[in-house]
Amino acid sequence: MAISTKPPSGMRDFLPAELVRRRFVVNTIQQTYEKYGFVPVETPSIENLSTLLGKYGDEGDQLLFRILHRRDKLVRALENPEVSEKDLADLGLRYDLTVPLARLIANNPELPKFFKRYQIQPVWRADRPGRGRFREFWQCDVDITGSKSLIAEAEVCSAVAEVLLNLGFSNFEIHLNHRQLLKCLIKAAGIELENEAITLVAVDKLDKIGAEGVEKELEQRGISAAQTTALLKLIQRPCGIDETGELLRLKNALAGNDEAVAAITQLTELCLLLNNSKAAGHYSIDASLARGLGYYTGPIFEIRSSDFSGSLGGGGRYDGLIGMFKGSEIPAVGFSIGFERLLLVLEEKGLFGTLACGPDVVICHFDDVADAAVLEAASNLREHGVKVEIYPETPKLGKQIAYAESIGAAWVAIMGASEAAEKLLSLKNLTSGEQQQLNYKEAAERINRR
Repeated sequence: MAISTKPPSGMRDFLPAELVRRRFVVNTIQQTYEKYGFVPVETPSIENLSTLLGKYGDEGDQLLFRILHRRDKLVRALENPEVSEKDLADLGLRYDLTVPLARLIANNPELPKFFKRYQIQPVWRADRPGRGRFREFWQCDVDITGSKSLIAEAEVCSAVAEVLLNLGFSNFEIHLNHRQLLKCLIKAAGIELENEAITLVAVDKLDKIGAEGVEKELEQRGISAAQTTALLKLIQRPCGIDETGELLRLKNALAGNDEAVAAITQLTELCLLLNNSKAAGHYSIDASLARGLGYYTGPIFEIRSSDFSGSLGGGGRYDGLIGMFKGSEIPAVGFSIGFERLLLVLEEKGLFGTLACGPDVVICHFDDVADAAVLEAASNLREHGVKVEIYPETPKLGKQIAYAESIGAAWVAIMGASEAAEKLLSLKNLTSGEQQQLNYKEAAERINRR
């Protein structure tokens, strides 16, 4: 039986050209985040299940990749006739970067009071693969812990907006809502407290399944049609009103509700702050935004674009999460870029331009040239910043040049016995056909002029 050479479903191999694009985006994100004072951290790919479970809601828990016990422990578990799923695994693959950060903060009390971190690493979810949706994918997070100030929200929103702008992508909006405001809207629609969680899960799918889909899902969960209609009327923004008008509409709809007024006041202040940041002109109030993860406690945000169906990233305030590990509350806010989806949009919009991949020059040589001479020439070029590949064999020159063209090299450097003796190269531009004999330093300077 033949062994499949395909990677597992929802996983991918990355060939050089694609990896160059990914690294270009990662470098842009890193440089932008560091400009805002964020410092890098990394956490293990594997976490204890006790760390992960109960942080993402019931649906999130179901998407965790669990890792089976090993050796004797697994054998003993399987021999138990009443074995359950929790008896088979105590570890899982990282689901996101926020919960591991909360654990890291709790485990490192020496960290600064105001800790600004960024993290760019893969995460795993046992989800159904689709366009821009994978089981293994990268997230690019920025978080600020230790502060309840709305400056923290403004900073993470501005940093993410600047990343997108630096990548040449301007057709985006950061949708803003507040988890406490959404809870008040659910209550105002007459939906009972015990049904709040399932309502949030359904509302979180509004942009994917539409109002009819939300109505159907809530009906299946026992929410009445009247309650659903009232909720959709409250959370859906009427056409033709600006941010000030939408905040006023929500304030009037929830008049007398102090918790709602406090949330609306925070959103109003956040909008004023964003007007003085890179997110200016790229945000909108969206009372339907839910962010399905269970740990959010305050303002929440999500990146949307008419160029892509679905979210390009999201985040929010999660003041209670770190306290689950530490025992005392530490305020925190974060934003995560959907790296894979962003790459897809940048590719479709042609925003990568030409990114170099592979060598600048291939050294082609005849069989009367000593290998040591070829290596010496390559070393000299490399010391001057040239990316060099040596053709390792000595077939006919035409075959060597054809190889250089096939991998996209711009130049070939040809070495015969006479060139080797005088430490020269016959440098040929594969686009123009221009060819000249130069010493190693001159050749490097010519190549570097592009």
